[in-house]
Amino acid sequence: MQVTFLGTSSGVPTLTRNVSAMVLKPPQRSDLWLFDCGEGTQHQFIRSNLKLSQIKKIFITHMHGDHIYGLPGLLASIGLAGSSSGIELYGPEPLENYIDACLYNSSSRLAYPLKFHKVENAAIKKAILFEDSELEVKAAPLKHRIPSFAYRVNQKSRPGRFDIEKAKSQRIPPGPVYAALQRGEEVQLDDGRIFSGKEFCGPIRPGISMVYCTDTVYTESAVEISQKADLLIHEATYAYQETEMAYQRGHSTATMAAQIAAKANVNQLILTHLSPRYTPANETSPNDLLNEAKAIFPNTQLAKDFLQIDLKKRCNSS
Repeated sequence: MQVTFLGTSSGVPTLTRNVSAMVLKPPQRSDLWLFDCGEGTQHQFIRSNLKLSQIKKIFITHMHGDHIYGLPGLLASIGLAGSSSGIELYGPEPLENYIDACLYNSSSRLAYPLKFHKVENAAIKKAILFEDSELEVKAAPLKHRIPSFAYRVNQKSRPGRFDIEKAKSQRIPPGPVYAALQRGEEVQLDDGRIFSGKEFCGPIRPGISMVYCTDTVYTESAVEISQKADLLIHEATYAYQETEMAYQRGHSTATMAAQIAAKANVNQLILTHLSPRYTPANETSPNDLLNEAKAIFPNTQLAKDFLQIDLKKRCNSS
């Protein structure tokens, strides 16, 4: 999986940070999945190495403007380019009405279909929101001023690496038989010999997992959905000394984000959604938030716009 941050500020953009947007490129696919779409996100795409035409899914955490104001313009631009076969949108119930109203009142028509998926029921029931042969997505309710949801993307486990030389030594003909053995299936050759894929494959390779969690104050549901994730992307709007304000406004401090990461036993934490009040010139800087989190969870990194991460499985996975 590859993660690209396109917006890492909270509330309003700054000179160096746009408002919330993050792109996930699933493994071995050309598709792009967009998480949140703050104002100016399509401009961030232009400045990156990503292509709007490759967006296939959009996941919206909640209906605050700094997470959705860029969505109508982005969808319209994709439509004008005429390069999309359709986009699926996942988010809170009001999302469809919001998009329909924006398109209607701006006399915009899309040349491709949109399909909306409400996430509330799946989040409450802890059900799978999306699934195919390689990936699954789940959602969880968060604790914010309005309904807000975290998303977890799991890559499914894959068969172990196929030992081609061992197969050759058994005079097994290459082709579809190799593919079946690599899937762990049992095959019978024309000469009557029977082989099991387990004889030729190494240990099962666990998939990679990523959790995107914003906006929320500390909540156990964030801990639950983040359990043993390879990467947790979590908001850190405030510093510890402003904990009271964080609770009032339904946001997390860097300390809260680190506590969730530690309790969920994730591999890596990346802090995003930083308040624009924290700049290198101010009394409290983004690096102070980073150090605050690292004191609790050492494997923490600070997000910045256009940061790109190739996500790997933790070394001690089995």
